[in-house]
Amino acid sequence: MVCDQHYIGGRWTASSKAGNAMPVINPATQKEIGLVTSGHADDVDLAVAEARAAFPLFSVSPVAERAALLGSILALMEERAEELAQAISTEMGAAISLSRASQVPFGIAHVRAAIEVLGTYDFIRRQGTTAIIKEAIGVCGLITPWNWPLYQVTAKVAPAIAAGCTIVLKPSEMSPLSADLFARIMHDAGTPPGVFNLVHGTGPQVGAPLAAHPDVDMISITGSTRAGILVAQAAAPTVKRVTQELGGKSPNILLDDADFERVVPLGVASAFRNVGQSCSAPTRMLVPASRLAQVEKLAAKAAAAMTVGDPMQEGTVLGPVSTPAQFDKVQAMIAIGLAEGAKLICGGAGRPEGLEQGFFVRPTIFSHVRSNMRIAQEEIFGPVLCLIPYADEEEAVSIANDTVYGLGAHIQSADLERARRVASRIRAGQVHINHPAWDAHAAFGGYKQSGNGREYGVFGMEEYLETKAVLGYFPQ
Repeated sequence: MVCDQHYIGGRWTASSKAGNAMPVINPATQKEIGLVTSGHADDVDLAVAEARAAFPLFSVSPVAERAALLGSILALMEERAEELAQAISTEMGAAISLSRASQVPFGIAHVRAAIEVLGTYDFIRRQGTTAIIKEAIGVCGLITPWNWPLYQVTAKVAPAIAAGCTIVLKPSEMSPLSADLFARIMHDAGTPPGVFNLVHGTGPQVGAPLAAHPDVDMISITGSTRAGILVAQAAAPTVKRVTQELGGKSPNILLDDADFERVVPLGVASAFRNVGQSCSAPTRMLVPASRLAQVEKLAAKAAAAMTVGDPMQEGTVLGPVSTPAQFDKVQAMIAIGLAEGAKLICGGAGRPEGLEQGFFVRPTIFSHVRSNMRIAQEEIFGPVLCLIPYADEEEAVSIANDTVYGLGAHIQSADLERARRVASRIRAGQVHINHPAWDAHAAFGGYKQSGNGREYGVFGMEEYLETKAVLGYFPQ
């Protein structure tokens, strides 16, 4: 597939600099499967101008019209779900079962959640004689990653549309196929020209000028903490709003009264979902020291049951990691874990047996990990799990918070009140107790270096709104 054009002003548009294309690589085969055009500042300027021109009318459009547009987008996503799933698995290596069960349905859920929020949201609220009015913030630059490509796009686009904002989207250049399909859905849904624009390209060539652009009112980025810092620095001179969903090193605290036979396999599955390429993956499993040997056996058994292989084949649980750079990073971190003295329970360096091609990684579990080890502090973004022993509940909380990140956390306990008490002490934006169902309306975002702002549901839409107070709006 050739993604050789941007989507700007309701039209497919060639890049301002011809002949500047990047290969799209299938991580399972290491073969080129397409090309994506590389945009530049001129393309960003054009897209922002179109979004700026469309904003005055779209920002005051009736709520019912915006809900109807989102409804059309929702219907087309459901209709084209298999095409989207195939694209995601091909471009970034997610197992097709995961793409069908999570990558696409969760992306669709963000659109549905935005419609539900619009159905009840009060854009004008009375406070005595004062009106508190919520208004669209303006032109929004949205920068999304490759690991959950559709899911992250809709987590930003849907609430921005609901709020009445206009958009310039920069998807990851490593997952452009699903982004192009989404742009076609936006077009076919009848999105007014200029309301949604897409510019392909790299962070330095497209993301940086988008973040710095004086006519962009807000930047929302999901990516690494390093990328988030660069975007915030570029945005600072124009004092635009910046929301960031960045890195994580999430703990999974197994309290001593948990059902270990149940929660250990679930914890391994959660850590390794999407081949560990999730910012909120619970890759630090905190275990009572007296139960560590039991957890090692249960975790190794769970990892051994995961089929690694062709992501397009039914039954595959773990496909490849997405890029050669990511493969090299994971291999380097496994070597660091061994050098630091962690105990290797399963997996290790190299590809799984029989998989000589593709960026496949052996599901790896380390035990006897100390909190000051690099593998316990740094985001690996691969199928590597650390088992960290603790002496008591107090130490478990201390270890859980002993990181620069604060995106997610998990707690397992048979005593709900005890789990709630521990949850209240965890410095993270989202905490899961006993592996609950995913909630598209639950606020998602980080403390500390995991970012600023929140996404999902009403919390996500309000990031795209300004607050205006009009005194004397109501009679005495």
